[in-house]
Amino acid sequence: MKYVHILECLAEPARHYVGLTGDLRARLRRHNAGEVSHTSKFAPWRVKSYFAFSDEARAVDFERYLKSGSGRAFAKKRL
Repeated sequence: MKYVHILECLAEPARHYVGLTGDLRARLRRHNAGEVSHTSKFAPWRVKSYFAFSDEARAVDFERYLKSGSGRAFAKKRL
């Protein structure tokens, strides 16, 4: 399974991070341990939403969509 996830910064709830992983728990630990350069300054994080895909190509497409302007608007309105 591949997981597209939206993380929320606990210190700044308006700050979010969208990513893709095969192991959501391990990835969240890495974000909170400061091992991910894009999120290290804003730890700790929590999982706000995640979506499981059995098809990696669909997961990649959905992650790309969530990082687009319309995808960010969709996530803000519905998630």
